[in-house]
Amino acid sequence: MAPTTTAAENTKPAVIDPFSYFGIVLNADGTLTRNDGPLSAPTAFDPSLSPVYTEDITFNKSNKTGVRLYIHQKALESTSSSELLPVFVYFHGGGFIIGSPASPVYHNFCSFIAVELPALIVSVDYRLGPEHRLPAAYHDCVDALQWIKTAPHEWLKKFGDLSNCYIMGASAGANIAYHIPAFLRDVDLMPLKIKGMILIHPFFSGTKRTESELRLVDDQVLPLIVNDMTWDLSLPDGSDRDHEYCNPTVESELSACDWIKKAGWRVLVKGCGGDPLIDRQMGLVKWMQQQKIEVVSKFDEGGCHIIELIDPSNAKALCLAIKNLMSSAA
Repeated sequence: MAPTTTAAENTKPAVIDPFSYFGIVLNADGTLTRNDGPLSAPTAFDPSLSPVYTEDITFNKSNKTGVRLYIHQKALESTSSSELLPVFVYFHGGGFIIGSPASPVYHNFCSFIAVELPALIVSVDYRLGPEHRLPAAYHDCVDALQWIKTAPHEWLKKFGDLSNCYIMGASAGANIAYHIPAFLRDVDLMPLKIKGMILIHPFFSGTKRTESELRLVDDQVLPLIVNDMTWDLSLPDGSDRDHEYCNPTVESELSACDWIKKAGWRVLVKGCGGDPLIDRQMGLVKWMQQQKIEVVSKFDEGGCHIIELIDPSNAKALCLAIKNLMSSAA
């Protein structure tokens, strides 16, 4: 079942207070009070809403990190195990400071693509800033991949094809997906084999404003002041927006592009003209092409930031682009 929330319902007027925009309070000790508990989507199976089973698993109790698994009802009920499902590891958005796999927008999207592709989806619950600044989220997502490679869950053992894995993220989650290869350089993931990555409206910035950021400074979905606030709360203390985690074009030792190229992954970058980050995203594609990475881009007119997660027709178009990427990587 496709996500039911429309783009119009998710737009918000321009705001002055970025904390109110996100429904968060910055406490005196530097932590955040987040008011997203009541919005969490449960894992209970309801075929009238979606033909997808879900289950939450904690893989690191000390960090309180885990995953939410998604699998189509038909896969569980099938008597044939000859056709395994590709495994998609999904990193949610939220500017590194809010959100979880249980957030309705991410839960609904993962449920949708589990059916539409179809695939076994592993949505990662990573630590958030400012309590846990970057690179904590990157390390948590690497830990998730190491957990997945052992196929500790029945769904992964019986229905997942670990040799046919993709990593995917939206917004901040796409930033994580992009940086993951550099954090995998000393990690043996076999038998998990990652074939490519899907970056949906990747979340990057820099100290110098782009034309699209200035043109859409009061964008209803991602105002510039909100964008800046998330980086202030998630980057390492004392860093500006030209830190390597935020601006991939700066020279650094991280060199995510080098590791993407060495791994031979194919990359899909999806964006749209109505996103204030469109210039950043197009610049990222150009940067990867200069690094000789095999990248496919799809930039639509209009739209808004992460429209694929809130509009069914755009979600379907994204799934088609993903299927084309998978076919070319086979």
